[in-house]
This record gives sequence, structure tokens and C-alpha cells, in this order.
Amino acid sequence: MSNQTIHYDYIIIGAGAAGLMLAKAMSQDSFFDNSSILLLDKDSKTTNDRTWCFWEKGKGPFDHLVSKEWKHIHFSGKGFSKDYKIAPFTYKMVKGLDFYEDALNYISTKNNIRFKVEEVLSIEDKNEFAFITTSKQTYSSKRVFNSMFSYDRANQQTTYPVLQQHFLGWKIRTDQAVFDKDKATYMDFSVPQKGNTRFMYMLPFSSNEALVEYTLFSKDLLSEAEYKDALQTYISEDLQIKNFEIVDTEYGSIPMTCYPFSKNNSRHIYHIGTAGGWAKPSTGYAFMSTARKIPKLIHHLKTDKSLNILKFKNRFWYYDLILLDVLAKNNSQGHSIFTSIFRKRSPQLLFNFLDENTSLKEELYFIWSCPKWLFTKYLAKRLGITKKS
Repeated sequence: MSNQTIHYDYIIIGAGAAGLMLAKAMSQDSFFDNSSILLLDKDSKTTNDRTWCFWEKGKGPFDHLVSKEWKHIHFSGKGFSKDYKIAPFTYKMVKGLDFYEDALNYISTKNNIRFKVEEVLSIEDKNEFAFITTSKQTYSSKRVFNSMFSYDRANQQTTYPVLQQHFLGWKIRTDQAVFDKDKATYMDFSVPQKGNTRFMYMLPFSSNEALVEYTLFSKDLLSEAEYKDALQTYISEDLQIKNFEIVDTEYGSIPMTCYPFSKNNSRHIYHIGTAGGWAKPSTGYAFMSTARKIPKLIHHLKTDKSLNILKFKNRFWYYDLILLDVLAKNNSQGHSIFTSIFRKRSPQLLFNFLDENTSLKEELYFIWSCPKWLFTKYLAKRLGITKKS
């Protein structure tokens, strides 16, 4: 490793959704043309290691990358099952590899931006600069954007519950036409709950190919065998598919917490993406949430003000907090909460609410669809904490 420290005006750690969206946004803005920008990741981003899904009205900035979209969704809960048309929304999917290639190809046309495949070993904020040590080099910058996520600090506190959205998905191919390719299964709670919030999520790509995913909202992960057994049972018994081939697998864990990750920011280091708490705490959806925050971050950088004053907390944070309080203490009630929402309210209202694009009147109407005794109880507890402080 070289002993020389190389300086950049901006350093972005992590070439995932947040890091690449930020790097591409900076490369498209002439304000940064004379700035040196470094993008670091331990991976070359040449494999399809994930997919991102999101809902959107009409056309959007990622349409050229969308590999599949659905105009209908299905929900199943205890004693309730329904198909929905979601217009004017469309549920869209972007493959990770397509996103990586698009962003990196664009960035490569800019002489002031470098992408280096190096593992970051340490990040330190010292006086005038932050220093990043990798497996090959040490770098310095006054503005570092870190998307490396860790549960450590969130798990060291008890003020905010910390759950995970964890899942194992199989992309399967059958020898017969069994899937409705125009309808995504948003949540299917027909699977045994076992004291948790557990459901199946399914994205059909064609009549004989689909991603089937076993998903939990809970504190602890399962053994690999438990995920696999649940998938095997659901596919063979619930979907009545006896012969299928597993084409690909997708495993992941997304934090569900209102812990203020902004506390981890320092004078020269600003956390972005999941590491910055940009994933929607109540759902784990992060792609479009990140896309909406990047322009605000770019605007803030042009003001030359301290990064620490840029925060994204709003009233929806409090709604998420109450839901997570409920799920943390009553994890087996998740199916009844979501069934009540889908039974009483439209998916269009749900999507607008999760997009934080509703009025206070609409929000109260939406929240009123949830089991009232549960949410009133935990709202009262939070108000009690506020009064004591």
C-alpha cells in the first residue's frame, strides 16, 4: 500500500443505489465540473446481485432501465383476498446490473470522476479532513459520503426499535404456464406466521417464470433451511407447482428502524442511502426514497453550508415510528394490520402515503384503517416519553 495520501474534493464510498445516484447527479451538473470526485467500492459491480422495485405514476427517470412492470397487484390476508388495479401507478422493477452499467458508463465519460475497486478499511474524521484508508491507498477529503451500512450503533440503543426486513427469493422456471404475468403478489399472508410478520412476495416475469420471495418483518434472521423450507412448501402446495427449476436466488436484509442515523455524521463525513436512514423505515423500500433525496443533497452542496444541517426528518417519520413500535412488541399482529389496511383502503392511497405525498386529512383517514387499540396504545407511550423529556 502506498504511503502517499491522495486528496479529492469529494469521496463517495459505495457504488450502490445511493452512491451511484449521487455520483451520476454530480457528473450531470456543471457546478462540479472542476471538482475531483472519487467513487470507491470493493466490488466491480459487474453482476446482478439485486433488484429494486418501486411504484410510480406515469413515466419516470429510470424507465430506460425498467425490465418489467405490473399494473395489477394481489393481496392475501386472513379471511381476505383481492386483486387490485393500481392505475395511475405502475409497479416497476430495475435489475441491479442494468443500473450499475448505466451509471458507471455515464460516469466514465467524465474526466474529473474516478471509480476505483478498493475495499475501505477505515474512515476517520481528523481536524481539516476525513481520511479513508483502503487496501491500496489512503485518501483525504473535506466531503465524504459514506453508504457503508452497519447495525452496530442502532443496536446499542433502546429508544428506537430495530427490526429487519429479511428475505430469500427464488427465481423459478416451470415447464407449464402457471403465472399471471400482469399481476404482482404484493403480500400473501397465507403462510404460517409463527409469531412473526411473514408473507410471500411474487413477481411474475412470464407465464412460466417468476421470483417467489419469503419475507419477514422481524428482529431476528432465520436459518437458511427455514427460508428454503417455506419457499418449497409454498411453491409446491400453495401454488401447486410440482416441477420447477431454480434459476437464481436473492437474499437480503434491510433495516427497519427510526434510529436517527444522522447522529453518525461528523464534520466531514455524511452518511447516505441505508447508512443514512434513507430506506423507508416502515417498508424497507429505498430506491425511490433515495432518488428523491439526491437532488436535495446536490442543492445543499452548492450552498457550501455544513452537511450536518441537512436532515430529512418530517411527520412521516413519526408515523413509521409508531408502526415499528407496534411490530416490535406485537410482531405476530403484522398480518392483521396489513389486512385491515388493504381491506379498508385503496392501494393508491397506500402508495401516496408511503411516498409521503398525502395531506394531513388523508393521513388520518389512512391511519384510521389500522387496528385502533394497538396504535393508540403506542402513540400514548411515545407521547408520555415526550412529556417526561
